[in-house]
Amino acid sequence: MGAENAKGNIDQDLLSILCCPETKQEVVLADRALIDRLNARIERGELKNRSGHTVMDKLDAGLIRADRQVLYPVRDDIPVMLIEEAIPLESAA
Repeated sequence: MGAENAKGNIDQDLLSILCCPETKQEVVLADRALIDRLNARIERGELKNRSGHTVMDKLDAGLIRADRQVLYPVRDDIPVMLIEEAIPLESAA
């Protein structure tokens, strides 16, 4: 699960200070295989975020909360750290 596997280019200093806004748990960069699976579900219109909205935009990368329950999307190298934009992984993986 390293940065070398992801398309996104998140600065390691930034990554070290980011945390989940809901639980304050640390986040780590998702591996490419998970991002590819999620993007396939986005293409099929099957993926919903925490607010219940269908995710429309493909992910460049993602940040997984330490408990591996949610993923925060990364688009254009910018982490979207909003609780309502988080993607629940129990139903997505």
